Amino acid sequence: MPAPSHLALRQGIIDICREMNSSGLNQGTSGNVSHRIDGGMLITPTSLPYDQMQPEDIVEMSFDASYEGRRMPSSEWRFHRDILKNRTDANVVLHTHSVFSTTLAVHEKGIPCFHYMVAVAGGIDIRCAPYACFGTQELSDYALEALEGRTACLLGHHGLIVLAENFARAMWRAIEVEVLAKMYVHALAIGEPPRLTEAEMTRVMEQMRRMSYGQAPDIDGVDDTPRPRNVA
Repeated sequence: MPAPSHLALRQGIIDICREMNSSGLNQGTSGNVSHRIDGGMLITPTSLPYDQMQPEDIVEMSFDASYEGRRMPSSEWRFHRDILKNRTDANVVLHTHSVFSTTLAVHEKGIPCFHYMVAVAGGIDIRCAPYACFGTQELSDYALEALEGRTACLLGHHGLIVLAENFARAMWRAIEVEVLAKMYVHALAIGEPPRLTEAEMTRVMEQMRRMSYGQAPDIDGVDDTPRPRNVA
């Protein structure tokens, strides 16, 4: 039997799924991961434990919902397909039932701008989509709406979705959002925390953008970007 196409991406999906579980970000087979390919995506199969998964088990699926392989795609293939079809800024969609994000989601509560790191999801907050049954088009539609202008959202009574350019960035963002969710849950034990202003969150996002280009933060309008010394 010939080797499956996109072998490195298939192995990357398996590796990140196993990392999700070993890190405590996910449990059992409840999460799923996809990666963009030409005309479609690679996605985890349904109901297969990650430690048993092999590259040939990863399902190749077109945006028209046709698929190839020996397994059926994840039951959540619709929102993976719709996100990758509509969000050309993302290559990876990662979904987990991480504990603190899901704790907020079961209360239909998003993550407000109580901490500046909320900006890692691309905006001033992390929204929670309304509840819809898993695997449905309704859930996918709600997820797309909650992700507008964002790279993460919660799903009501369900879990977390993050988008990213690559596997490493997806794992980083999922952990960051889960930590934020944990901090917010703990902060709520004292009372609803105060919010940062929209203007301050906009400033934070600009700082993050600058630093992603290797520049120093702009402190009070002073350009203090580090510069290499002239070497003779």
